[in-house]
Amino acid sequence: MLNRVLLSLCGLLLSCAAYAINPYIYGNKIDGSGNVQSVASAAEKRLEANGFKVAGKYFIKGNPGYGVVVVTDGEMLKHIADKGEQTIVGAGIRVGVKADGTVSYMNPDYWYRAFFRGDFTTVEKTAANIQDRLGKALGAGEGFGGSETARSLSNYRYMVGMERLDSPKNKLTEADSFDAAVKAIRDNLNKKVADTSKVYEVVIPGKQLAVFGVAFNDPKTGDAAWMKAIEQPETVAAVPYEIFVMGKEIHALHARFRLAVSFPDTGMGTFMRISHIPGEILDTMSQVAGAKAEGASAP
Repeated sequence: MLNRVLLSLCGLLLSCAAYAINPYIYGNKIDGSGNVQSVASAAEKRLEANGFKVAGKYFIKGNPGYGVVVVTDGEMLKHIADKGEQTIVGAGIRVGVKADGTVSYMNPDYWYRAFFRGDFTTVEKTAANIQDRLGKALGAGEGFGGSETARSLSNYRYMVGMERLDSPKNKLTEADSFDAAVKAIRDNLNKKVADTSKVYEVVIPGKQLAVFGVAFNDPKTGDAAWMKAIEQPETVAAVPYEIFVMGKEIHALHARFRLAVSFPDTGMGTFMRISHIPGEILDTMSQVAGAKAEGASAP
């Protein structure tokens, strides 16, 4: 009898670790009369009515009809403050909108497993609450964009030898202080260096943690260009890319991690074809950080 119980428990644990989780979820369509900004505004109101705080909006240059609304959740920000480190990239909750009324959003169950890794159990209830409220605000349709298992997301990388969430290659530069690091990013985004602009900013008071959503507007290397190359424009809730501050250090997730976790169903052939993109992203983010990227053209 005891053996049967143990086997059942083991089977349950294995099935939980193996079930497939999609990175994005479709909501219900919003009638915006073909205007993406109207769709975004309607989504904003619904999100605010369900307890989210709007942090920024982004309409993708070079990809007309596509936009993103970024919101935050107070409870998740508390968890991020407690855990610190790279979890700061999870401060922004991304909602994709299209001119035809299509709405989608990042799946909290997927992304917070990737960001909190082995500590996901500490935020699991909050992530579930966020997912429930997103569903109430926008609708809870089918998942899409590929899938990964809970076990894979707990320490994700695309393949052996590629970067994980906490790769030392994330570091772009170091400032004299946290305040100086934040100021450098703010100033450079205000100047629109490397054809970028700020989508949102979240600073965790007293924790020396900050994250900025960065719009890549360059027609050749920007968000519209690499999303087209990956051939997944529907996954608009993958952007904007984040640059973040931990103490005095300025970081951005390595593109071989950030792109792979954003587009998990992208095949190796496509990744080989876009091998130049990580270098382009590194170069852009290094300029935003105020650092010189050495060998930025390397994948």
